[in-house]
Amino acid sequence: MNYSFWFVVGSQFLYGPEVLDTVAARAAEMAEKLSAALPYPLIYKVTAKTNQEIAQVCKEANYDDSCAGVITWCHTFSPSKMWINGLAGLQKPWCHFATQYNREIPNEEIDMDFMNLNQAAHGDREHGFIGARLRKPRKVIAGYWQDEDVQGRIGSWMKAAVGAAVSRSMKVMRFGDNMREVAVTEGDKVEVQAKLGWQVNTWAVGDLVRVMNEVTDGEIDALMETYKAQYEIATDRLDHIRYQAREEIAMKKMLDAEGCKAFSNTFQDLYGMEQLPGLASQHLMAQGYGYGGEGDWKVSAMTAIMKAMGEGGNGCSLFMEDYTYNLVEGQEYSLGAHMLEVCPCCAAAKPRIETHHLGIGMNEKDPARLVFEGKEGDAIVVSLIDMGGRLRLICQDIHCVKPILPMPNLPVARVMWQAEPSLTTGVECWITAGGAHHTVLSYDVTAEQMRDWANMLDIEFVHITKDTTVESLEHDLFLADLAWKLK
Repeated sequence: MNYSFWFVVGSQFLYGPEVLDTVAARAAEMAEKLSAALPYPLIYKVTAKTNQEIAQVCKEANYDDSCAGVITWCHTFSPSKMWINGLAGLQKPWCHFATQYNREIPNEEIDMDFMNLNQAAHGDREHGFIGARLRKPRKVIAGYWQDEDVQGRIGSWMKAAVGAAVSRSMKVMRFGDNMREVAVTEGDKVEVQAKLGWQVNTWAVGDLVRVMNEVTDGEIDALMETYKAQYEIATDRLDHIRYQAREEIAMKKMLDAEGCKAFSNTFQDLYGMEQLPGLASQHLMAQGYGYGGEGDWKVSAMTAIMKAMGEGGNGCSLFMEDYTYNLVEGQEYSLGAHMLEVCPCCAAAKPRIETHHLGIGMNEKDPARLVFEGKEGDAIVVSLIDMGGRLRLICQDIHCVKPILPMPNLPVARVMWQAEPSLTTGVECWITAGGAHHTVLSYDVTAEQMRDWANMLDIEFVHITKDTTVESLEHDLFLADLAWKLK
């Protein structure tokens, strides 16, 4: 989908046609110049002067799948009762951009004509009131429209809005069910579809095996060439790699046929398969598909959504699991990995295809997988959990580092990080909030974008930062629990 955003500018007939013509010309100019600096086009739609115009443009936005959100601004004073019907019915993300056309107050030019034309300072306050009065989720961004930092904030919000659009059309293919007896990977699929738009359904592993058996040697040969070009082959068990290629081709055919952008499986349900998909899942994630291990469909969908929010529509966001800690004083780190399935988008160097024994699951052959170290950089980890009656999105700031140990016998991809505010306090906060052991780790998506995404979809957001304490978090969670029960 080629997404765009609509620019709707508020005014009124009071000021006459000359002022309205100037407002329209300036709005079109601003949209054109902003589009050159933003990740998605900003399309000037209308200088809205009546209730009917506003209601109509909001209705059109709702039914245009390519419109990912609406940005409003009031060049002049725009009485906000005109906006009630349109905003009340708007179903797309809304950003209120509080700016003005001119950067400076012109000392010699300013007179009452200038004041009538350039009324954003109080026009945007009137506009802001109706947003607050309607209790309408919105992002408010204030600043001069040609400043890079302001454009950066708009661009960041746009990516969150695209994440909301992707969410509302998300389809998840579950191969089998969840890992037995695990609690946090469960969830209310009906509530999730009503709230987030996700369609989560199950396909039998036997269906996948049937499609695998239909894959040709020619298709496998072609994918093997892709593997050779992108990865270092560090095993002579080429038949194991070819089997992963067979699995990948079959899964991709099924995903694409159903319009699914995310999938899950479990090592406990591989009947008819020789290997748990490792390399197959990793290479699919590298192409933008989301994945969740042990049947975790929530983290699968979130991985796909956050990839879509990232750079170029397939950013560095990946399925992750907290595995073990380094608790040496002054060297407190988390080590994240998984049995097989970590996306190579975070690799610090060219990943290696290796084969190793996997004692968990129904594996007849040693599964092929990509092995690498994750790159350094600031990142976040995100967990979506079902609290029973509502969804909670938990986000923690982290700093990924080069692993402090080579770990030569660890046969999987790995990422090491320092958690905020510290390892132990961060763990206490994460557990207090109910965060899962499966997460999405992202180098591209920011905590602010995830807050915006949660706001757009009306779910709870919890952020663990360098300033978070267990006491403050417990207090915030208690108040949030009361507030969400009243919603």
